[in-house]
Amino acid sequence: MIRKAAMEDAQTVKAITHDTISEIYPHYYPEGAVRFFLEHHSDEHIMNDISDGIVYLCEDEGNITGTVTLRQNEICRLFVLPSFQGHGYGRELLDFAETEISGSFDEIVIDASLSAKSIYLKRGYHETGYHVIDTNGGDHLCYDVMKKES
Repeated sequence: MIRKAAMEDAQTVKAITHDTISEIYPHYYPEGAVRFFLEHHSDEHIMNDISDGIVYLCEDEGNITGTVTLRQNEICRLFVLPSFQGHGYGRELLDFAETEISGSFDEIVIDASLSAKSIYLKRGYHETGYHVIDTNGGDHLCYDVMKKES
């Protein structure tokens, strides 16, 4: 089941996001980039997005397994807790996000981390841009902008 997040879910959204970044991203990114991701997904950003009504949670049998944020035609902050990965929750969140967006927009946009890029390619997304952000300690954060017709 996917439901809209309420303000009391802010710490849950942050925990899903930070736990996933902390466990998965060090396999793909240097330390400075991981810190950048963690700082970017701050309490303030999460609470603002929840206040805007654009954050959703995936829940199964009382367990909150993942989250996604929909900013107009852009899929943001799509994370599934590592302990729940491989069970279809990410696919469920992505299906939900694509359906929601395609009702109002002709194109879906997502910033793809290195760990998720192959998933989006398999779902019909194509690369439209590549970005590099310089982070603390001389590290770099690299990601692709990907799009798909809805």
